[in-house]
Amino acid sequence: MPHTALIPPKSKQPVQTSLLQNDHSTEEVEVRGHLIDSLLLPKILDTISQQGGDFVVQEFQLGHRHNEESYARLQIQADSASCLEKIVDQISGFGATSVDIHDCQLKTATVDGAYPDHFYCATNQPTYVRISGKWKTVLRQEMDCGIAVDPVRESAKCIPMNKVHRGDLIVTGHRGIRVLPIQHGPERHLFDSMQPVIPSDKPKQASVREVVMEMRRYRAQQKKILVVAGPAVVHTGSVDHFCKLMRTGYVDRLFAGNALATQDIAAAIYGNLPESEHHDEFPSHHQRQNRLRAINTVRQLGGIRQAVEKGMLSKGIMYECVKRGIEFLLAGTIRDQSPLPEVITDTLVAQDRMRERLQDIRFCLMIASSQHAVAVSNLLPASVRLVCVDINPASVMRLSDPSKFHSVGLVTDIEPFLRDVVTQLTS
Repeated sequence: MPHTALIPPKSKQPVQTSLLQNDHSTEEVEVRGHLIDSLLLPKILDTISQQGGDFVVQEFQLGHRHNEESYARLQIQADSASCLEKIVDQISGFGATSVDIHDCQLKTATVDGAYPDHFYCATNQPTYVRISGKWKTVLRQEMDCGIAVDPVRESAKCIPMNKVHRGDLIVTGHRGIRVLPIQHGPERHLFDSMQPVIPSDKPKQASVREVVMEMRRYRAQQKKILVVAGPAVVHTGSVDHFCKLMRTGYVDRLFAGNALATQDIAAAIYGNLPESEHHDEFPSHHQRQNRLRAINTVRQLGGIRQAVEKGMLSKGIMYECVKRGIEFLLAGTIRDQSPLPEVITDTLVAQDRMRERLQDIRFCLMIASSQHAVAVSNLLPASVRLVCVDINPASVMRLSDPSKFHSVGLVTDIEPFLRDVVTQLTS
C-alpha cells in the first residue's frame, strides 16, 4: 500500500497517491464501519494498489469514540475499464460500494448449469442488491455462488452453479450491490483476535475458556451448534469426551464422513485393539478387518438406527446420536469402498443436504476434520462463529481465513482440547 496519510475528518483537501488523469477510467466508492479495527480500509487500499489501480481519499471521517463507525470516500483510477471493474469487484467484498446508486444489473442464463458472462461472485458476507429502487437482503448467503433475482417477488438469493436453470435472472457486474462485512466491534473476544490461528506453542487455556463461553452463550439463546468431526476423534481416544459433550446438550447436529462413523462403530462393537496386537507385524490389518465387519453388520441390520434399536450398537458417538435424537449427516468421499447405509455418496446431493441443515446453525466446531470441514466452511455465511481445532497447522490455516472475521483456529491435540471443554462445560 502506498505511504499515504489519511486526511483529518474535517479536511476538504483530498490526499492523492498520484495525479488522476481524466483519460483513465475512474469511479467513486464509499465504505463505512469499524474501518480501522477490522482492517477494512487498509485491505481496500492494498487491493487497489496490487491490482494496478490508484486512489484519492476524497473524504475520511474517523469515529471519535471506540463504539463509533468511520467513513471513507475514495476515487479509484485504472488504466482501463476492465481493470477498474476488477478492482471494484474485489473491494466490494470489503464493503466498498459505488457512490452512484443503481439497480443491480441482470442477465438471463441461456443454458442450464451455467451463469451468464460477468456474473457477480458472492462472498459469505451479508449482501444486499437493489431491485426496483429498494435494497433487498440476499437470502441463503454463501461464498462462490451467483445471485438469482425474482423480479416479481423482488427477492434475491445465492444459487450454486449447478442449480442454475435456463431463463434465471442472474446479477452481473458490481453495481447495485452492497456488502456489509462482519466487523470487529469495540468489545474484544476470541473472534476479534488479529491472530486467527493460535499455534501449538501458545497457551490454550484462555482460548478454550472463550470457546466454552461462546458455546454456553449460544446454548442459552437456544441457537443451534454444529460439530464437524473427523476420524481422529476416535483414534486419539476422545470418544468418551465427545459423548459427554453430546449428553450435556452442546451438540445439536453432527456432520462427518464414513470414516468417523465406521471407526466409532467398530470400536464400540469390537473394542480397541488388545495390547498384544500393537506388537503384531501388521496391526492395521486387524483394524481394517474390524471396520469392514462393523460396516457389514450395520448393513445387514439396515442402518445405524436399527443397529442401536436391536442392541448391536450400545455405545459410542453414533449410538449417542440415535439415543438423543441428534441429527447427523454423513457425506462420503471417493475413498469409501464400503459406505454405511446412511452415507450420502453423491457429492452434490450431500452439499444440498448440508445447505438445508445449516440454515439455523449459529456456532460451528470443527474437530480434526479436513475435507468435510472445508466443504462446510465454504457453505457457511460469515455470521456463523467457527472454531477449527486440529493438530495439523495446514488444516487450521485453510479454515481460518482472517478476512472472514468469524473463524479462529487452534493448533492442538484433540484429546486434551475436548477434555478441557467438557470439564469446563460440566463444572
